[in-house]
Amino acid sequence: MTQKEAKDRIAQLDRELLEHNRNYYVLNAPVISDFEYDILMQELMELQKRYPQFVNPSSPALHPGSEYTPDTAISTEDAGESTNPNVIAAEPARKFNQLPHKNPMLSLGNTYDFEEVRAFDARIREAAGVPFTYNCELKFDGTAICLTYIDGKLVHALTRGDGMVGDDVTENVKRIPSIPQQLKPGYPHEFEIRGEIFMPFEAFDRLNMQKEMDEEPLFANPRNAAAGSLKLLNSEEVAQRGLDCILYHIISPESNFTTHTQALERASEWGLPVSSKARECTTVEEIEEFINYWDSERKMLPYATDGIVIKVNNLELQRQLGFTAKSPKWATAYKFKPEEALTPILSIDFQVGRTGAITPVANLSPVQLSGTVVKRATLHNRDQMEVLDIHTGDWVYVEKGGEIIPKITRVELSKRAINATRAPFPSICPDCGTPLVSIPGQAGVFCPNSDGCPMQRKGKFIHFVGRKAMNINIGEATIEQLYNKGYISEIEDLYSLSREQLLSLDKFKEKSASNLMASLQQSLSVPYSRVLFALGIKNIGEQSAKTLAHCFNSIDELAMATKEELMEVEDVGEIMADSIIDFFASDIHRGTIEALRAKGVQLWAGSEVEKVSNALEGRIIMITGTYSVSREEMKAYIESHGGKVASSVTAKTTWLLAGEKPGDSKIKKATQLNIPIIDEAFLYNITSDTEKAEGINSSTLF
Repeated sequence: MTQKEAKDRIAQLDRELLEHNRNYYVLNAPVISDFEYDILMQELMELQKRYPQFVNPSSPALHPGSEYTPDTAISTEDAGESTNPNVIAAEPARKFNQLPHKNPMLSLGNTYDFEEVRAFDARIREAAGVPFTYNCELKFDGTAICLTYIDGKLVHALTRGDGMVGDDVTENVKRIPSIPQQLKPGYPHEFEIRGEIFMPFEAFDRLNMQKEMDEEPLFANPRNAAAGSLKLLNSEEVAQRGLDCILYHIISPESNFTTHTQALERASEWGLPVSSKARECTTVEEIEEFINYWDSERKMLPYATDGIVIKVNNLELQRQLGFTAKSPKWATAYKFKPEEALTPILSIDFQVGRTGAITPVANLSPVQLSGTVVKRATLHNRDQMEVLDIHTGDWVYVEKGGEIIPKITRVELSKRAINATRAPFPSICPDCGTPLVSIPGQAGVFCPNSDGCPMQRKGKFIHFVGRKAMNINIGEATIEQLYNKGYISEIEDLYSLSREQLLSLDKFKEKSASNLMASLQQSLSVPYSRVLFALGIKNIGEQSAKTLAHCFNSIDELAMATKEELMEVEDVGEIMADSIIDFFASDIHRGTIEALRAKGVQLWAGSEVEKVSNALEGRIIMITGTYSVSREEMKAYIESHGGKVASSVTAKTTWLLAGEKPGDSKIKKATQLNIPIIDEAFLYNITSDTEKAEGINSSTLF
């Protein structure tokens, strides 16, 4: 590997892992398994050792859970629910109060290789110099919690957050039956105890069964369900979710116990829930025996586990060994390899997504895996089917690493029939019969009939009503009925539904019809940025829609933007720009926009920003670089004072607002056009925001 290749790969891994950290810590919606994540992290750490000159100080390898943003509260509809079970789709309702951790909540080092456990043991023995034991316990797969008790009373319950600051979920934690609000005598005056809140399989199945009956999207796994339930705004509803807790680490300056085992025994005496599955081990061979036992027996547990935590038992030795920046030196985790099962493929369905992508899904002979019965598994796309070399009737290994959506990892060739033939991939759309196409540079195969293919059309309805989009109270089964009955054909038809039409649907009563009609009315106040996302423009995600809405204040401005103007927008590349232009070139799409406008849907950004003053009225400001606030906050600030944020530097631009590390091309163009370049403090002075202006070092006009 050349130095340039190493530099590029390190930067790529930093970006990927930061995004996966966000999916895991913020959204509680991992899109890869823990095993896959750990492989990427190990590669990054190895490259950083070999090429330290390319290490980014904010790399996720140096900071556990980096790029985490504080958790936000979710209404009585959960943070783990969306039309895609791997994606958290709820719009944050409000923020929880945030409190600092008295002691940082660090992460644990981990491994899938027992030889690394042996190396860990050797390092500890060399440093210790005296006999000691380990405490080995199950690694629970839930969401981390830190409880503070004062005089035996529960006073705070904080999420992990970024390790330094967590969200106060005390009222919700008080609704978990296994967590006592008042302890039995014997406790210290004040102490912290940390552990994991989780949802047992039985409660998870019961919750998803109810959601299925209510035509609501299901949780992807118990971990997501636990995290989503902990963030409900209605604490009484938390009590109905069946959450449980196991605590495993006490921090108290008043403690008089000498080992971790003693600490947990005392915690149990005070009434706190601790694991009965822990074991003291003297040798590394005993640790290996414990790991092997639970790697098999975990399948019989009523909750999800993903490994074994190994801790030095002696607390004084723990203090001597200390910590790295990321984790304690006296503990590590052995992660179980993803559980897999062998089962035959009964058939393969080919699903058509809203963007036209064809996804093969294998129907399997039902098999027990990670606490649930698996009947279907994705094959992703045609290329993946070819890589796996899937044949008709194959027996395959199915994996649910990290308890996420099942996927097929390999074929058991010894069970393949001699005359088996490769499973065919369709050449025409399985829904509308249109010849399929491949797009250069993309792995998938697509149906190009985006406005005529029934599955794509139904998919667009499902996307439009989603919680991150228009948040309309309607499920997939109802969309299917409405479409099949001919009540809806175009998106705008949703707003013309009558009560009589709704009452003609299966399982629809007066209350259901009233709720849907009210939800449709409420969606008319959904802000422009979410409407833009709801329109389902190809390659435009939620964040891209927000950025575009800030740069183009109305749907009309966006529709008239040139490719060059679009590509001036941060994070908008050629593919996204082409998608936007293609979308607005369609007569059907333009007709939909006009129909939605007539129904009262928000198609401009003015309603999203509260007007503070007219200090920037008539000023067109282009922004570049970074500021003391986020770019979105800066754009909102300018608009709140009457200004307009430009999408590019033109002769009409009033000022170029340059933050730290501004774009060279924008500075150059502004200079060529004699456009004044201002800094953040100058802007605040113009708006008479003296408090903000004083917080910025300079106030110069370039």
